[in-house]
Amino acid sequence: QVQLVESGGGLVQSGGSLRLSCAASGIIFSISPMGWYRQAPGKQRELVAAITSGTYYTYADSVKGRFTIFRDNAKNTLYLQMNSLKAEDTAVYYCSARKGPLDYWGQGTQVTVSS
Repeated sequence: QVQLVESGGGLVQSGGSLRLSCAASGIIFSISPMGWYRQAPGKQRELVAAITSGTYYTYADSVKGRFTIFRDNAKNTLYLQMNSLKAEDTAVYYCSARKGPLDYWGQGTQVTVSS
């Protein structure tokens, strides 16, 4: 079955950096569209960044220039490098992968940015 396990969240000061990781299994990682989403308290889950099997990327306007999504196909791991973090980036971050018609989700990792 598909498993996505996120790690790397934590507490960081405004302006700091974090790198999230998502270890994937049960999918053909190198060709699977994947993404990072986040959900802040009282808000809907939103797309942060997505990547296809090729070189197509998309980012939310709020994170462009600060966040970078990339994948290591040899390690079956998806990453999200987050720089210049702001208090409004505080949320639970989820990894997502598409397999056929279905989307799969990890359990989430908390990112808290103190101002």
